[in-house]
Amino acid sequence: MMRAGKLDRTIIIEAQGAATLDEYRTPTLAWSTFATVRAELVQASTAEFLRAYGEAADAVLIFRIRWLDGLTVKHRVSYAGRILNIREIVEINRRRGLELRCDEVRA
Repeated sequence: MMRAGKLDRTIIIEAQGAATLDEYRTPTLAWSTFATVRAELVQASTAEFLRAYGEAADAVLIFRIRWLDGLTVKHRVSYAGRILNIREIVEINRRRGLELRCDEVRA
């Protein structure tokens, strides 16, 4: 059961819109608000990884939210001024809630 008192953060879930051209005729992606929801921040950690192009740090955040129809990994999360990609969505208790595993890559 998801307790309302634990949902103490507000996150904005954004959906990708159509690509538009800027003044230099370069395609840019437009994002719009899909939903603004209350969430519980379950985990926030930073993991160091060695990649082919060198070292990078991934900030991993896990949020729990109430069930939201239509949410996919193609959406992204905006939280505390940061943009996070949704990497994994796990259903909690037969459509009662969702757990979102998000990460932000910093070079």
